[in-house]
Amino acid sequence: MAAPAQAPATARLPGAPPLPGRADGATVAAVFAAVLLIVPARLVLKGLPLSLTPANVVSLGAAVLWLCAQLTLTLGAAKGRNPVRTALFAYFTSMVATYGMSTWGYMDSDELNLSDHSFVLVIATVGLALTVCDGVRDRRRLDLVLRTLVVCGAVISVIAALQFLLSIDLTRFLELPILRYTSEGDSFVLERADLRRVAATTGHPIEFGVTCAILLPLAAHYATRARLRAEPALRWWVCTVLIGLGLMFSVSRSAMLSLLVVGVVLFTGWSWRRRLSTLLVAAGFLVVIRVTVPGLLGAITGLFTDLGNDESIQYRTHDYAVAAQQIGQHFWLGRGLGTWYAPKHQIFDNQYILSMVETGLLGTVTFAALFVVACYAALRARHLSTDPGDRDLCLTVAACLVVPLVGSLTFDLLSFATVTGLAFVLVGSAGALLRAARADQQADQQADQQADQQADQRAGRQAGQLSPAQGSGPTIEVIR
Repeated sequence: MAAPAQAPATARLPGAPPLPGRADGATVAAVFAAVLLIVPARLVLKGLPLSLTPANVVSLGAAVLWLCAQLTLTLGAAKGRNPVRTALFAYFTSMVATYGMSTWGYMDSDELNLSDHSFVLVIATVGLALTVCDGVRDRRRLDLVLRTLVVCGAVISVIAALQFLLSIDLTRFLELPILRYTSEGDSFVLERADLRRVAATTGHPIEFGVTCAILLPLAAHYATRARLRAEPALRWWVCTVLIGLGLMFSVSRSAMLSLLVVGVVLFTGWSWRRRLSTLLVAAGFLVVIRVTVPGLLGAITGLFTDLGNDESIQYRTHDYAVAAQQIGQHFWLGRGLGTWYAPKHQIFDNQYILSMVETGLLGTVTFAALFVVACYAALRARHLSTDPGDRDLCLTVAACLVVPLVGSLTFDLLSFATVTGLAFVLVGSAGALLRAARADQQADQQADQQADQQADQRAGRQAGQLSPAQGSGPTIEVIR
């Protein structure tokens, strides 16, 4: 009788991760990260009916790829339930409801165009997060995405340092023929307390500072864990220092508050030894800043000691009455995506207030819940993981995801493309971490079951090799 034909070595089960060396969700996310951080945020593509940045185009392509991958079983995209995926669907559903309700009746043409544009961006950001969540199937590929973010963060920090120290703006050399500026009068360098406030390639110094606050713990994670992975650590320490300098050069209160909450989350999961070493390194860093850049620490300290006379604080609170009136008129679904904009309306330097006005209670709750659920997913992955490096990465991602929750209190986060794209990449990363942790746990359980079965089989074979007398138990001699 002929033996059954063997399956080819290259055959893959439906739904299996893509083969090594092939492009996957991590490849798309890494390209997005590089384009998002390196290309100036105010540069958009020419010849399009909507103002779309190159990063927006990449994320829209990621959304299309995710949808196509969900229709097949052979492209390696993950399927099945995931809390981050569910939260993304809930957020997108609320945005669809707001968009449908606001465009059902009459809208001014300017507000209708902005609503269409905002809804396209929602599709792009949600699609990107889903691509990372379902398309990055293991931690090695997730490291590619996060390391790309760190390296690009170091690059834009160099641009910020040149803007701050030498007043050299390299963003002017990044203008490509296919791109145009959305506004020509805006500058990437502002002033505060006789010091420059720099934005690097982002839209505003506040956005740049918050971006650095998100990237700094990721850079520190790879710097501290490089030795355990037998990798060179110097490159990651350089990235950490550069991103830390960029955060200081933003001269942003929001950046400092974001860094504070990141530190609180990390300190809860670190050992006392690591806490002490981190505090010593931070103290040394501040001493170097005080010596090399006189006045910078004083300007940053003044952001918190002179709150009563700060015009930016007064500006943030004077428009609460207008917001309350608008929220009362459109409480559940809001007045429409992107319909509250300057100079037609007052600016709300608070994303929660702006979301209440534009997307109502439903949109605001799902927006906040998205990051809360992503934090839970990262911490749950930490609980399931046994490797110290993986556990530290999960804690670091959870700490980074707290930044959008806190930053939304101090500025309109979703109005800035760089920090919004970065936040949604991290949301998807939390989902990918949880998938990987569950897959590792399932693999360990299957390995234990196979080991038990093999032990039972060996015990059975040994019992079958015993003699009948041995197999029937001990013998008793009988004397007649």
